[in-house]
Amino acid sequence: MTRLIQIKKGNVRRVALVEEPNVRLLDGCSSIYELAHLAIAAGTKLSDLSRQRARRDAIEYDQIYCGESEWQLLPAIDHPDEPARCLISGTGLTHLGSAHNRQTMHAVATEDLTDSMKMFRWGVEGGRPANGSIGTPPEWFYKGTGCALRAHGEPLDVPSYAEDGGEEGEIAGIYLIAPNGQPYRLGMAAGNEFSDHQVEKKNYLYLAGSKLRACSVGPELVVDAKFDSVPVVIAIERDGLVHWTKTFPSGESDMCHSLKNIEHHHFKYVDHRRRGDVHVHFFGAGCLSYSDQIRLQDGDVMKVSVEGYGRPLRNPLRVDQSKPALVNVIPLE
Repeated sequence: MTRLIQIKKGNVRRVALVEEPNVRLLDGCSSIYELAHLAIAAGTKLSDLSRQRARRDAIEYDQIYCGESEWQLLPAIDHPDEPARCLISGTGLTHLGSAHNRQTMHAVATEDLTDSMKMFRWGVEGGRPANGSIGTPPEWFYKGTGCALRAHGEPLDVPSYAEDGGEEGEIAGIYLIAPNGQPYRLGMAAGNEFSDHQVEKKNYLYLAGSKLRACSVGPELVVDAKFDSVPVVIAIERDGLVHWTKTFPSGESDMCHSLKNIEHHHFKYVDHRRRGDVHVHFFGAGCLSYSDQIRLQDGDVMKVSVEGYGRPLRNPLRVDQSKPALVNVIPLE
C-alpha cells in the first residue's frame, strides 16, 4: 500500500512517502492537496505520482512519529490555504455494534424500536443496492470544518461547555473535488471522530451538537487502502497502562451500507461538489468505551489502530476545567 504523511518544519511543509522504517520527501509539492491536483491534471494515479516524485535520501520515521524530530506531523489531509474549505462529516449506524450502542443509549420502557434502530434496519434492507441503483440513505452528520482537524499526537479537547468527551475510532475516507466538479477518493486513514456521548444520551436530537468537537485523522493517508474487512483496535491508555481496549471489524463486509451508497448520498448534494474542496468523511464506529461505562479523564490517551493503515493514531484527552463563559451577541443597530 502507498502511505503518505504531511509534515512541516517551521513554515516549510512537505509530503513524504512512508517506506518503513524511513520516509522519503516528495519533490514539487508541499501538501497532499497539491499532489492530488497534480495527479488529476496529469491523468495519473496518486500512488504512481508519489513514487515518481520520491527522493532517494531517507529520513527516520520514528523520530517524526514520536515527536522528537524538527519535522512535525500534520493531519493526513487538510486544505493548506483555506481550512474552512475542508468539510468534516460522518455516517452513523453503519455497523452492527454502532446500532447496539445507540439503541442502548436511548432505550426507553417500550416495545417500540428507537428511531436509531429503525434507521439501522432500513440500512440493512436497502443500504447495499445493485450496481447502478440508489440505495437507502444512511444517517449523516456534520462535524465542522478543517479548523477542527487535529494531527497524531495533538490533544483532543473537551471544551468547558461540554459534558464529556469520548473516542470514536474508525476509518475515514479522504476526498477532493476536482476543477470539473468530480469527486475523487484520495484514500483512507485511521480516524478518531470524538464526540460528547453524555450530551447525546440525554436525547438523540442532541446528536448534532454532540458531534461539533475536534477530531483527528492519520498519521498516514493510505492511497490504495483495503476496505473489505478491516480490523480496528481501539485502546484507552491511562497512566501509561491500557485501561480499556476492544476490536471491531470494519469495511464493506461488516457494514450494512456499501461504500458506493455512502459516497453517493454524501456527494449527491451540489454543495458537496464545490470545486477545490476537501472532504473528510467518517464511516462509523463499531464500539465505544462509553458503552462499557468508561469515562475518559484528562491525560488519557486514545489509540486507534487499523490493520494495513500504517502506524496507530494517538491523541491525548485534554479537559478545559474553566467555567463556561456566556457568549454575548452585539446588535449592530
